[in-house]
Amino acid sequence: MIEGKQVDLRIDVAHGARIWNYWLGGKDNFAADRAVGDAVKAVAPIISDYAVSSREFLARAVRFLAGSGVHQFLDVGTGLPTAQNTHEVAQGVTPAAKVVYVDNDPLVLSHARALLRSTSPEGATLFVDADYRYPDDVLAGAAELLDLDQPVAVLFMGVLGYVEEAEEARTIIRRVLDAVPPGSCLALWDATDTSGVARAAASAQAGLGSPYRLRTVAEIAGWFQGLEVLDPGIVSITRWRADGPAAEIDAYGGIARKPG
Repeated sequence: MIEGKQVDLRIDVAHGARIWNYWLGGKDNFAADRAVGDAVKAVAPIISDYAVSSREFLARAVRFLAGSGVHQFLDVGTGLPTAQNTHEVAQGVTPAAKVVYVDNDPLVLSHARALLRSTSPEGATLFVDADYRYPDDVLAGAAELLDLDQPVAVLFMGVLGYVEEAEEARTIIRRVLDAVPPGSCLALWDATDTSGVARAAASAQAGLGSPYRLRTVAEIAGWFQGLEVLDPGIVSITRWRADGPAAEIDAYGGIARKPG
């Protein structure tokens, strides 16, 4: 239960959700988070633009999925509330959409009540306090709201770099997808080692005790193995169903459907 849970914010230790909030221009972060954020900005000044691009990709992906008839969403590693949250976008298209958010950051937990407010009377949202490295816990929490016998859109949006090995991340994804039926979808993006700037930024972040592992494009594509990858494929997220021409960034992803 969220109610009454003791929250230890550990403001002296940087955390990914709060660093990302800082890059997005939010206020839910602390000095330790800003120190890491500024170190990354020093070698990659465009990082805040990347953060905005990632939110835009999430919104396009959720809007597409909701418009394609998917009414249930499992947002794994959601991070802190910001503009265009998953439930806002999904319920804007399908008012009856159900959304489960999963995160284990104490500051995210402290904002859970805001996340739990649907934007439509027909829809519903739920926050699950769980670590995605334990997918059975994620699924048990999700089942409190979602019907796992009906298609689910599973979202891993820029969170799997906290897993050491790409194969371990693939195992996590596969465990969640194995629990949902054909017709379910995977929407995913992650940071890539596709430029020297990206590698320098990752090194700066790791040097301050908050490592995030970059992946190759091939590794990210491997996470979609066995699924039907939808057009335009696994691409830089700025180019995924974008409204117009866009420059590539060091973040790749896409959407795929579970066949059957």
